[in-house]
Amino acid sequence: MEKLFDITIKNRKILYKILRRTPRELLLQIPEGYRNNIWWNIAHVVVTQQLLVYKLGNLKMRIDDELVEKYKKGTVPDTHPTDEEIGNIGAFLMSTIEWTQEDYENGVFKEYNEYTTSTKVTLGNVEDALVYNLFHEGLHLGLILSLEKILLKEQHL
Repeated sequence: MEKLFDITIKNRKILYKILRRTPRELLLQIPEGYRNNIWWNIAHVVVTQQLLVYKLGNLKMRIDDELVEKYKKGTVPDTHPTDEEIGNIGAFLMSTIEWTQEDYENGVFKEYNEYTTSTKVTLGNVEDALVYNLFHEGLHLGLILSLEKILLKEQHL
């Protein structure tokens, strides 16, 4: 599992760089044909990891329920985040994975509520959730890179 955490941390560092370098107006812009923006995808990654690993593991999540309600699966960007919220998500990008690795190594995850994802993958334990989460984050990184490309192209038209 050490390699899985290492790859997840590397992915989160990429997301953090995108969050920090992207001008606010581009973070929040939704290109034609898309239903969300770069910001929503980054916040969604943080929320989904907490739901898949902690909530389904019958443990208290490390993020506020308000964030979960705004960025869980099925939501769309409908508010403009405050600078504080953007800062919190930026900090959670790294801290949530560090906490998860520490909790995993300390044997905190003892239970798991089986869950079948929208891609028809059934998660039966925390290891399944951690592996699936990495796949999920990779999908969203790809989408974020696509959004960046379209937004930058639109800026130069």
